[in-house]
Amino acid sequence: MAVSAVSIAAFALPPYLTGNPADATLPLDPDVALHYLSLVAHAVPGGLALILGPLQFLTPLRNRRPRLHRITGRVYMISVVAGSIMAFFAATFSVNGLPAQISFYLLAVAWLYSLYMAYVHIRRGDVQMHRVWMIRNYALTLAAVSLRVFLLIGMALMPSFPSLEFGDVYTSSAWAAIMINIVVAEYFVVHRVLNQMTRRRRRPESTASAAPAAAPLA
Repeated sequence: MAVSAVSIAAFALPPYLTGNPADATLPLDPDVALHYLSLVAHAVPGGLALILGPLQFLTPLRNRRPRLHRITGRVYMISVVAGSIMAFFAATFSVNGLPAQISFYLLAVAWLYSLYMAYVHIRRGDVQMHRVWMIRNYALTLAAVSLRVFLLIGMALMPSFPSLEFGDVYTSSAWAAIMINIVVAEYFVVHRVLNQMTRRRRRPESTASAAPAAAPLA
């Protein structure tokens, strides 16, 4: 996960750090001067969130360096907020059509909401539910990685399917990146984290119920 995140960040960020719209990897709207700027303002914090995200899941870092975990968490949170807000503008200016725009709007909303829920739970001291929502949030952050993987696969298939256009591939990749990442994250959350939480909560109950039965034998 970390390797793919850093690799995509290293690949996708440089074209938006030159300050030259001609270097942009996405088609720009020639009638909107701020289109390139909105992509830069989205790509930079989004790339930073991609890089910092894997660090938040390292147990040794959380246990041995809790202060560093909190600092990187705050930077990650600010990056997601900035990236999601600018994603609204970038999606509005997009020339890839309404279906692709809707996918990015939904992604930005889900990105913000899952971050908010993670923040609410950690403020309440509920570490496990904070972890659950952070898994969901970073799965949405990793949509930037999945999008490019699906896009490469779709472009490789284009010569075999003459009717397949780049716009179709891009829109399908955008939706697939969101939906597949969400499904994978929910499977991991439900079958790992939430099941562990349920087992931990049942242990005290089973111990308490076993105590009266043991008393007569004693």
